[in-house]
Amino acid sequence: MQTGAPEEHRQQTGIPPDARTNLPGFFNGLSGRLLALTVVFVMLAEVLIFVPSVAAMRLRWLQDRLAAAASAGIVIDGLQAELPEQVQADALIATGARAIVIRKDGTSRLVAASEVPGEVDAHYEVSGGYSLRAVGDALDTLVFGGGRLVRVFGPMDESGNATIEVVMPDDALRRAMLTYSRNVFIISLIISLSTAGLIYLSINRLMIRPVRRLTNNMQAFAADPENPALVMKPECGLDEVAIAGQHLAAMQTELQRTLRQQKSLAELGLAVSKINHDMRNILASAQLMSDRLVDVDDPLVRNFAPKLLRTIDRAVGYTSEVLSYGQAGEAEPKRRIFPLAELVREVRDMLGLDPTAGIDFRIDIDPGLEIDADSEQMFRIVNNLCRNAHQALSSPGTDPALLKRITVTAERRGTVVAVSVDDTGPGMPDKARENLFRAFRGGVRSGGTGLGLAIARELVLAHGGTIALVEKSSPGTEFRLEIPDRPVSMEDYRQRKL
Repeated sequence: MQTGAPEEHRQQTGIPPDARTNLPGFFNGLSGRLLALTVVFVMLAEVLIFVPSVAAMRLRWLQDRLAAAASAGIVIDGLQAELPEQVQADALIATGARAIVIRKDGTSRLVAASEVPGEVDAHYEVSGGYSLRAVGDALDTLVFGGGRLVRVFGPMDESGNATIEVVMPDDALRRAMLTYSRNVFIISLIISLSTAGLIYLSINRLMIRPVRRLTNNMQAFAADPENPALVMKPECGLDEVAIAGQHLAAMQTELQRTLRQQKSLAELGLAVSKINHDMRNILASAQLMSDRLVDVDDPLVRNFAPKLLRTIDRAVGYTSEVLSYGQAGEAEPKRRIFPLAELVREVRDMLGLDPTAGIDFRIDIDPGLEIDADSEQMFRIVNNLCRNAHQALSSPGTDPALLKRITVTAERRGTVVAVSVDDTGPGMPDKARENLFRAFRGGVRSGGTGLGLAIARELVLAHGGTIALVEKSSPGTEFRLEIPDRPVSMEDYRQRKL
């Protein structure tokens, strides 16, 4: 009995016995994935930063070469003389160019040249500043550059009257850009690893460790859901992980309560089955003996014999259906139309009210009021409610000066019959209100199971009705239930009209 509930729970959830999934390693778990994604995203951000920065670096490099060539051009332009070959060679070495040309007033002047330049592969103007074209030129040089001859030109001074041109190979430019790219990559890698490490440490402490704690607890609890020591002990906090832990703890507590209730129901079902077997034999014997009372000439016996026979017959019927409550629920109501007042009087007689207890049982129902319901199930509903009221008025702690009264009223409202069971007892405590209509948790008195209200609610719902506790200003407890008539088909309605 003790291992049945956990085993059934494992079968329902698909968890094999003694199964425990090992948590993934660092690289397969959330920690490794978080670290890798952080590095990738930081490197991606660095790439987006690198593209415009390498374009700006290329422009600066070309502008420096043009500035060096312009310095020599300004001197030559002022002297109006040709530079010596050694000075020309120095200027070409300083700029890394093969030829330097000044264009002014529609004329061109060769400042220095090491050889006659061949066909130029590309033309770059550096006066326009940074632009998307500069980004494209930088990527082109970085990927396809080297071994190409390029022409670079720009203004010679701020006046813009003269232009300086340099024809040069792009090998030195590409080497400078590759060196710059390598340095940026190393710095970006260091930044990304540092950032990823800090983010990992922070997220691991805030999320990964709590999530692993939740996972370990869920695995341990799934293996032994009845162990109270395995209920999650949530951490205090207002973040999502802390709230998830709090809800998990509440769910595990409720699940353990449900498992204990199922265990109690299973044990109760076994006990009731054993008692039911012997009870049926005893009632069968009592039924045989009570049949003989009908033949007795005593008027008092003749008056009580039919009620006794109905009571025994009802008890025999209960024993035949006693197991249905724990299996498939109550039987489908066998509805018929009958007077309600007569049924309530039978309930009153069944209570066996002690005249010395001073309990007044009042029936405020029109004798002609009829209800469309299962008479046996309706008897059980009213009997459970009235018996609870009788027990509340008969409890030892009841004030002797208290007016003890049970009132059953009923009225028809269209196709619905509303029945009210009211008492003047001490009322229902808060704990019972919180667990109203819940078996084994909604009991009012000490030792009560709360099954009476649970059974009454199930039977009312089977009739398509409702039952509720009525809030009242005066002391006591009042339950009101509403039972609708059966829906009438159009064919039956037409036959009634005819």
